[in-house]
Amino acid sequence: MARTARADTGSGGRGRPDAAVVRDALGVGIAVGLSGFAFGVTSAGSGLTAWQTCALSLLVFTGASQFALVGALAAGGNPLTAAAGAFFLGVRNAFYGLRLSQVLALPRAVRPFAAQWVIDETAAVSLAQRDRRGARLGFAVTGLSLYVLWNLTTLLGALGAEAIGDTDAWGLDAAGPAVFLALLAPMLKTATERFTAALAVLLGLGLLPVLPAGVPVLVAALAAPVAVWAEGRRSARAARDDTAERATAERDAAEGER
Repeated sequence: MARTARADTGSGGRGRPDAAVVRDALGVGIAVGLSGFAFGVTSAGSGLTAWQTCALSLLVFTGASQFALVGALAAGGNPLTAAAGAFFLGVRNAFYGLRLSQVLALPRAVRPFAAQWVIDETAAVSLAQRDRRGARLGFAVTGLSLYVLWNLTTLLGALGAEAIGDTDAWGLDAAGPAVFLALLAPMLKTATERFTAALAVLLGLGLLPVLPAGVPVLVAALAAPVAVWAEGRRSARAARDDTAERATAERDAAEGER
């Protein structure tokens, strides 16, 4: 809470050295940016041209949504359904934006351009800083390095896929999902997050044989509200149990005094 308050106001406490922020931001940008190669290969393997693949990375720039879109298209899904699935996966970035708008407090003229870089990685690096200067620096370095490298490796992946021909024969069609899972797994830290991910996987895989391509990912999104509802019920039950225990303890104490 103290770190958040300092980041919001830009005052109080000393932030991390700029060099440390830049080092961490570059580490995230480079590590994730290299996975753009997997997206380029996957997208080209799904039937999109190199320029269409590059346009997705330049304009959409959110890996999960991009992989979901080309994955649904590769499976023969309707383009509108595929786009809807990608859209719902990208909605989370709007919530990041609400938080980052307070932390970064960027000038109004800059915000439309900065919005393109509001993704998981820039949000994580920015919110980890102790002051506004560090948050802005982390956001800028992560966003720039990741955007440049992601788009460069997307181009290389798309051109490479066209050169080798059938990506399925090389097993490269699995590269996109594998990279996405590798990025997602370290983020699942709480029981609720793990439950949500497991439920989404069960819904998505279980419905693949019976629903058109692209639709299972939309249904899998229902895992989030179900997990929130279950967590709410668990918390309410724990609160009732705690209240009952306190009441019992108070009653026992009162009887002991008598």
